[in-house]
Amino acid sequence: MAALTTGTSAPDFTLPAVDGKKLSLKEALSRGPVVAAFFKISCPVCQYAMPFLERIYQAYKNQNVTIVGISQNEKKDTLAFMKEYGLTLPVLLDDTSTYPVSNAYGLTNVPTIFWIAQDGEIEISSVGWEKKAVEDINRQAAEASGRGAKPVFHAGESVADFRAG
Repeated sequence: MAALTTGTSAPDFTLPAVDGKKLSLKEALSRGPVVAAFFKISCPVCQYAMPFLERIYQAYKNQNVTIVGISQNEKKDTLAFMKEYGLTLPVLLDDTSTYPVSNAYGLTNVPTIFWIAQDGEIEISSVGWEKKAVEDINRQAAEASGRGAKPVFHAGESVADFRAG
């Protein structure tokens, strides 16, 4: 089963965060759209992608959009990954014995990133690294925040258009 596609309703979930708090999709959507980025710490493409999502988080945090990572690893390993890659965005933990949320979203590869509109519909579904999808998420986060878009890629930075997950 492939990852859920655009136009699909996002399954609700409640997951613990690495800080011990819980986050539910339904509650987050009450504040605005949600970016959910599923990853595994051993995945080279996840290691590549997550720092770019951190940039989007830094640009629009507390601005009517919720950006979260969803780790498929244990808390201790996830915290080490966050430190190594400079992640401060909220990171949730999918249960590593059964991966209920990853399975509900049809994941077969990571990273997989979803833009979930406030009505719960998936508007962007990106598997692997897609530069265009990250640019689209950045643009939509800017629109949701009511601010101008901030560049997610820096001048002179070599950024791949696509990397398979």
